[in-house]
Amino acid sequence: MHSSQQQNPSSSSVTALKCSGIAKSFGSRSLFSGINLELRRREMVALLGASGSGKSTLLHCLSGVLPTDEGTTWIGEQSLDNLNREQLAQCRRTKIGTVFQFFHLMPTLTAAENVELPLQLLGNPRAVRENRVQELLERMGIAHRANAFPSALSGGEMQRVAIARAIAHRPPIIFADEPTGNLDQNSGQEVLRLLTEITQEENAALLMVTHSEEAAAICQRSYKLEEGMLTAV
Repeated sequence: MHSSQQQNPSSSSVTALKCSGIAKSFGSRSLFSGINLELRRREMVALLGASGSGKSTLLHCLSGVLPTDEGTTWIGEQSLDNLNREQLAQCRRTKIGTVFQFFHLMPTLTAAENVELPLQLLGNPRAVRENRVQELLERMGIAHRANAFPSALSGGEMQRVAIARAIAHRPPIIFADEPTGNLDQNSGQEVLRLLTEITQEENAALLMVTHSEEAAAICQRSYKLEEGMLTAV
């Protein structure tokens, strides 16, 4: 697996994500090809496009969830090319945070336990985990909900737990897939504010799939995925 040891050609530690020539097809249908993108830490980029244009699939390819047909992807200093399943899983655990439209919280875990989960998977000591969880729940304004299960939380509260979980392990890149798509306007605005602040505070980059112009407006750059091509808007 030599390529996982290569140094990122864009080289500086401020590069959170870099991809070149990414292509993905399903059967005879080409979703996209020739995708080039680079995000630096503390940079927020929106990915727009019609339903079914392949936005979420591109996110899955860039995060190593789906294999690409062509191209190279770097997360920080690590190339995803030629990593086996175990190595990819380890890369995602250490270098990537994900926020989903439907939260994807573990229903049998409390808010605090959901946030703690990525740190447990990394084998962090209990004291380190507890301090980080407490810090994040306070930062998100939901420390009073630490022992509540997801079924007892509002949509806005669940998404704040999800953001805290996504950044618990301090990843260089956060992928957000329609993070406001299941929220009312006020909760959505609060989540966008938190994502903006957290990206700066945690020294991370944010790549956000959205159909919302309001959500895209918080980003420094926006791209549209249309007919398999990525173009700046």
